[in-house]
Parts: sequence; C-alpha cells; structure tokens
Amino acid sequence: MPLLSSHYRPPLFFRNGHFSTIYAGVFRKVKGLSQERERLQLSDGDFMDLDWSTTSKVTQKAVLLFHGLEGNAQRHYMMGSAKNLNANGYDVCAVNLRSCSGEQNALYRSYHSGATEDVKAVLEHVLGKNRYGELFLMGYSLGGNLILKYLGEEQKLPKEIKGGMGISVPCDLKDACDQLLLSKNRMYAKRFKEHLLEKLWEKQRRFPNSIAASTVKRIRTLKDFDDRYTAPAHGFKDAYDYYAQCSSKPFLSRIKVPSLIINAQNDSFLGAGCYPIQEAQENDKLFLEIPKYGGHVGFWGQGEFNYVEERAVSFFDSYSKE
Repeated sequence: MPLLSSHYRPPLFFRNGHFSTIYAGVFRKVKGLSQERERLQLSDGDFMDLDWSTTSKVTQKAVLLFHGLEGNAQRHYMMGSAKNLNANGYDVCAVNLRSCSGEQNALYRSYHSGATEDVKAVLEHVLGKNRYGELFLMGYSLGGNLILKYLGEEQKLPKEIKGGMGISVPCDLKDACDQLLLSKNRMYAKRFKEHLLEKLWEKQRRFPNSIAASTVKRIRTLKDFDDRYTAPAHGFKDAYDYYAQCSSKPFLSRIKVPSLIINAQNDSFLGAGCYPIQEAQENDKLFLEIPKYGGHVGFWGQGEFNYVEERAVSFFDSYSKE
C-alpha cells in the first residue's frame, strides 16, 4: 500500500518534537472517563489488570488498547483514546501490562516488547465473554510494537479481529534503543531507567536467587537493563537477541488485517529503521502515515481529542460493519 499522506498540521509550538512529547506526557489532562477494573488471571500464575470503559449503548465492537514502556491505562493518551472511542460506539479494554497497574506482578518475569502471549490471553478472555463480533487492536509505542508483532506472527487470527493501529511504534527495537542512548534523549532515557530500576529492586528483594544486587547496581543504561534483566528473565540470550526476536518489523509483511502505523518524522525515539516504508508498499493491508510533526506520542488536537485519537475512530469505522 502506498504511503498515506498526512493531514496533521499542529500550531507552531507543537511542531517541535520535544515540546510536543513533553506537553502530551506531562501537561495534558483527560477527565470524565469512567473505568472499571477486572483482574485477568494468567495460566502461568501471574495476572494483568484490565480497565474497561463502555459506551452508553450496547455495542458489538470493542478496542483492546495497549500502553507504552512504563505506561498504564490511566496515562492521558490511553484515557483520551478510550474516551473518544467510547463516544463513537466502541467499548474499550485498556490493558495494564504485567507490573503496570500499580501492583507488582507475581512472577520474576514481567512485560516486554514482544510478549504476544499476553495479547493472546487478553483476546481469549474478551472473546470468551461472547459480547463482541468486532475487535480492533490499538497500541502506543511498545504497545504498538506488541500488537503489530501479534498480528503478523499469528497466521490464524480470530475472525472477530478486524484491524489494528500503532502509534509512535519502535518497529526496530535495536534502532529505537540506539536512539534512546543518544544525548538528545538523555532526559527520557533517565526517566525510563529510574522507573524500571525501582521495580527491579523490588524483584531483586523478592527473587534474590534470580538476580543479585550487584547485578542491578551495574545497570547504567536501558540496554544494560535489557542485557541483565529483560533478556535472561524472558528466555533471550542478550539484549540484541531480544531486540531481533521481538521487533515487529519482520512480521509486518505477514499482516492480513487492515493495520495503520502513524510514526512522526520528528520522533526522537525512532531511527530510520522504525519507518517501514518498503513493508507498507508491499503489503496492501499495511498503511503507513509519517506526519512531519508529532514527536513521540505527542500529537496535538484542537478540541478535547488529539489527531491520532480522531484518526483511530475514522480508521476503525472504515472497517466496521456495525
């Protein structure tokens, strides 16, 4: 599918990638969304918390919504998406990945960029309710990589899945990690690392035989974190093996349901490898939009909802039969 032209034209201040990223992450507020929490018990003894928000009318369509690195269902990009989708007739299941709902998960393992077994678990749970004939998957950043990898690797999708959408997606995880290690992203990388290490120290206290305190102390960068925790805890040889196996980019050519990726040109988290132009050109189910502006999950909106939140509704509506 040829690249889609973008109609995103923000005001002057929001044309700066860092400004738009920080504003959306720190200053934007979304109010008036009511969520009801459901705990999903997983087959390995762990759990994930699902935060549901529903429309005012009975509907046959729902969106499963996945957050980014160290996010949760209460981040304003998640709440804005859920609120706008609810207003347009979609129930929303906002998924808190393992350890992200405000309570540490039960196992030594956690969530990661390629843990599609958790996507499958949520899907099976939601389909088991027998309430929805149409399901759409939507993810931000890490969550976008997660759902796109699932759509590409799972060659026999449930018939209810009608499409997917990823925003600010690090399709090539090594490329994205390399970008986060650069000085231009030092502030973001430091914040991510602090949050991750806080959780890892708690795991070290609970599972001292799995990781030594001295190992945690040696973590200086996000790549160190992936080398010393993410990879060994989830069955990968090292960080580079994890990035290679869990990047969604190699799976994009196999996606068989309409799927949209929106990655801003000025997203400082993404390198050239995160813009899958060739894959989109060769797969008529894969749509790629590269707005000039937007930063990382930093899209602006003139009203209550931002550009990608409105875009999600229009994209999903075009493939919904309800």
